[in-house]
Amino acid sequence: MKTILVPTDFSEQARNATKLAAEIARRGNAKILLVNVIEGARNFSFNTMGEGAEPVGEEAFYINKLIEVQKQHLKDSAADELLKGLTVETILEMGNPYQGISNVIAEHKADLLIMGTQGSSGLDEILIGSNTEKVVRYAKCPVITVKDEVSLSDIQNIVYATDLTTDQSKFISHIKSIQALTGAKLHLLKVNTPNHFYTQRQMKDKFKKFIDQHGLEEVTVNIYNEATEEDGILYFAEDLGSCMIAIATHGRTGLLHLLTGSIAEDLVNHATIPVMTLSMKK
Repeated sequence: MKTILVPTDFSEQARNATKLAAEIARRGNAKILLVNVIEGARNFSFNTMGEGAEPVGEEAFYINKLIEVQKQHLKDSAADELLKGLTVETILEMGNPYQGISNVIAEHKADLLIMGTQGSSGLDEILIGSNTEKVVRYAKCPVITVKDEVSLSDIQNIVYATDLTTDQSKFISHIKSIQALTGAKLHLLKVNTPNHFYTQRQMKDKFKKFIDQHGLEEVTVNIYNEATEEDGILYFAEDLGSCMIAIATHGRTGLLHLLTGSIAEDLVNHATIPVMTLSMKK
């Protein structure tokens, strides 16, 4: 991991993400990109000097002032004691947060994105959704979402929820990198639900083949019975303690996404511990 992207809105959750990113950057000798996206600006862009394009009218005056303020906030964030001694770059984007973050991932070839999230539930989750969910669904690099303050030393276990069938080789290589940085134990998890139930005997050979195929070490195999996959993953991690959850997301869109939902996105919304995801959509 050479480049770690940290979107920031200068909130407590964003600083928690920055803290974790700083620890990973120090151990992995990576640089950090701090990016802030100014939402809601219509027909407004930056010129080649990185300044606001020649403005017209009251809205443009307001946007230019906002740009000045956000640039200063970014400068202050980069000077945070958490980032002392690290290579830090700041980027200011305009428009849609998801699109702005996606642009930075592509342009700078980010290897990892760490972002703070407040999560959501109930009616807020249905009506409002989350920019974090969109990033999780589509990002071309692994995403670690963080709510509370967490250190690498707190990640003593990585719960990798998988169906053992989908090709997740790319994701597994990233999981192994985090495992190497943290020294955490890896726990393969298959959640049994009433409609999808497998016995320990049925899964034994599948687990062994999966471990051998991907060269996994310091790993346990686990079957957990629960009403839903999401609950099974959360409860298993809760029982284990000191965890990060790792799960691939299918990246479905439109009606298919509405009908099937996404376990990964639900976990990002509801888990209080870090969640690492990677979209399998090609």
